Amino acid sequence: MELMHWIESLMTSPVVYLVVLVLALLDAFLPIVPAETVVIAAAVFAVSGIPSLPLIIVLAAVGAFIGDHIGYALGRLLRTRRRDGRLARLAGRVGPHLHRRGGALIIAGRFVPGGRTAVVTAGGATGYPLRRFSLFTGIAAVVWATYSGLVGYLGGAAFESNPALGLATGLGLALAITALSELGRRLWGRRRRDNVPVEPEDDTRVLVAAGAVRPSPARAPGWSTGRGSPSA
Repeated sequence: MELMHWIESLMTSPVVYLVVLVLALLDAFLPIVPAETVVIAAAVFAVSGIPSLPLIIVLAAVGAFIGDHIGYALGRLLRTRRRDGRLARLAGRVGPHLHRRGGALIIAGRFVPGGRTAVVTAGGATGYPLRRFSLFTGIAAVVWATYSGLVGYLGGAAFESNPALGLATGLGLALAITALSELGRRLWGRRRRDNVPVEPEDDTRVLVAAGAVRPSPARAPGWSTGRGSPSA
């Protein structure tokens, strides 16, 4: 109960707005940051009117939007300095798919574990147009923040007299939606592979590019055939 009391004190304090903003920002390049969990938790307590649900959603979206651009800038830095390593190889795998269907990947990658980091880094490292990146990451940030806020609010509304149960319900609902989405994606991909012959490069599902795909033979402009580092 001590932990729940501490959580309630934080969530009903003005500090929660800053926490939501900062964690949503950091989550772009530090996937271990529990940004979505904090947004859902804040939304659970927003049922009582404190904190404000609209403000939580707005700050989460703003933080996510800024964080994505920081991740994009880090990708550009990676490209400029021609550094090899895991991030360079990751960008090399995601880049070709990003340039073919960037908008869908930027939005969908927001809801795939590790997908956000992979996509925003690859966007900068492979020279994906900043204007288009900003448009789609803005949409993704609003959709993600609204989704997280509403999931938490529904959990809090269902158990308004028991914040702990409301919090568990909100987090469980978000986890269930993520699991079902991933299951559906895998089943759809398997069905497509079984029924429709495709080229090897199109058979790769980039939304699991954070480690579950093999490097694509195609390359985005600006990338060499070397060890995954960008060319000048």
